Amino acid sequence: MEVLGIDIGGSGIKGAIVNTDTGEFVSDRYRIETPKPATPKEITASIKKITAFFNWKGKVGCGFPAVIQSGVIKTAANIDKSCIGANANKIFSKATNCKVKVFNDADAAGFAELTFSEVKNQKGLTIFLTIGTGIGSALFKDGMLIPNTELGHIYMKNGLVGEKYTSDATRKEKDLDWKAWSNHFDEYLKYLEKLFYPDLFIIGGGISKKLDKISPFLTIKTKFKPAKLLNNAGIIGAALLAK
Repeated sequence: MEVLGIDIGGSGIKGAIVNTDTGEFVSDRYRIETPKPATPKEITASIKKITAFFNWKGKVGCGFPAVIQSGVIKTAANIDKSCIGANANKIFSKATNCKVKVFNDADAAGFAELTFSEVKNQKGLTIFLTIGTGIGSALFKDGMLIPNTELGHIYMKNGLVGEKYTSDATRKEKDLDWKAWSNHFDEYLKYLEKLFYPDLFIIGGGISKKLDKISPFLTIKTKFKPAKLLNNAGIIGAALLAK
C-alpha cells in the first residue's frame, strides 16, 4: 500500500510517497520551509502545497512536533501557540480533500524504527531521540511504543530544558564545534540514564548522520546507535501509522 508521509519539523516540512510494506520511498522527497510563524493557517497551507505537489488523493500520515491526542494538538514548543486545541486531523483533511491522520513526530519516527529495524525485537527499555531544531522522543518497552513522552522538555539539574541545552538549533546558535556540543549531548543522555536506566538509545533526526563525529566524546554507559532510517524515519512512520 502507498501512503503519503509528511514530517513537520521546526525548520522544514518534508513529504514523500511511501510503500508501507517495505518502508521505502516510491517518490523523491519534497521539502519546503516551515512557515514563520507556524500558525494553523500557514501549516495547513504547507500541507496542501505538498499534497498538490504529488497530486495526491489517498491517505496521508503527518508527523507533528507536539503532543497529539486523537488528532488534537495539545502542546506547542516549536510552533505557534495558536495551534493548541486545533483538530489537525479535521483541518488538514478538509484542506486537502484527503484522509489525513496526525501523530506526534517522534512517535512516528520511532514507530518506523520499531517496524523496520532491530528495535522490533529489542528487549527492555529503549529511548529513541530525534535531534534537530528541538528534541523529540519515543519510548519503547519490549518493543511496544509508549506515546507522547516529550523527553526533550524535561528540566535538567542545571535548570535548563533539555532541548534548549542540547538541540542542534542550540549547537548552531552558540556556534559550538562537535566536541563542545557533544559535552552538552552527553550530559543530557546521562540525565536520561539516571531517570530511566534504559538498555539502548537510538539517535534519529538530522544529527543521526553525524553520529560518527559525536560518539568519540560520549561517556554514557548505555549502548547507543544511529536510527537505521536516519532522517527519513518521520516520513515513513507517519505513513505507516496512517495506513
